[in-house]
Amino acid sequence: MKNPYFGRVLTAMVTPFAADGSVNLEAAKQLVEWWIAHGTDALVVTGSTGEAATMTLEEKKALWTTVIKQVNGRIPVIAGTGSNNTANSVETTKIADELGVDGFLIVGPYYNKPTQEGYYQHFKAISECTAKPIILYNVPGRTAANIPPATVARIAKDFKNVVAIKEAAGNVAQVAELFRILPADFTIYSGDDGLLLPFASVGATGVVSVLANIGGEILQDLMNAYESGDVKKAAEINKKMVPLANAMFIETNPIPVKAAVTLVTGIDAGAPRLPLTPMTEGALAKMKGILAENGLI
Repeated sequence: MKNPYFGRVLTAMVTPFAADGSVNLEAAKQLVEWWIAHGTDALVVTGSTGEAATMTLEEKKALWTTVIKQVNGRIPVIAGTGSNNTANSVETTKIADELGVDGFLIVGPYYNKPTQEGYYQHFKAISECTAKPIILYNVPGRTAANIPPATVARIAKDFKNVVAIKEAAGNVAQVAELFRILPADFTIYSGDDGLLLPFASVGATGVVSVLANIGGEILQDLMNAYESGDVKKAAEINKKMVPLANAMFIETNPIPVKAAVTLVTGIDAGAPRLPLTPMTEGALAKMKGILAENGLI
């Protein structure tokens, strides 16, 4: 298959919850419109930032259906369907595929700590259950294990619908090695907003972004400057962007960004689900200060 490029700024969207704890589908519709108007090239639904780990399959199906209908073909909709259970990941991927998503974000299995052969077989099983494109998601901070470039390259070579990676190991050298050994049409996305510029310098061409929940324009501006060859301008934009990105991680993601979404967009994203808790007053005050300094509130 010809590898698709989903764009430069993929928003890892929060899942809005109502006061009673249910998924707020009306707020989700409103947020989709806000994100499309503010620099989002594609939406990643039910990922880590979307609190997928605490959502039921029925809730995920309702959210995928709602987002697909609201987007109405304007931008790609990518479903996070991976877990640490291969059989469950396959079944969830099939369901999302049937509902009409455009692709999948598949996290490396967490908790189990598989061997490299285990990673290969996990992604093999998922890639063989769909013809749609897959973004591999490497996030050692959440999975307790790294997927090294050699394994990624083996997966990309053997399974043509694995077309991209969200690389969140925080390692510039690892991104450089990925770029060196992966096919030319394989896309590397930064999994960290704050590392987009250094990752771009060694081959990444976009970001799966938490920050884009409160506006992807600054990330688009950064990439525009970098791709046009104005590295100094990109560095100046980066200098402004990084404190904003860091503010989204004052506490565990997505605790801060959910509060920020409500403040910046005026659309209530609700509180996170347990075991995550709302922001502490001190952290909230600090984040508000950073948002205000940047004219977002």
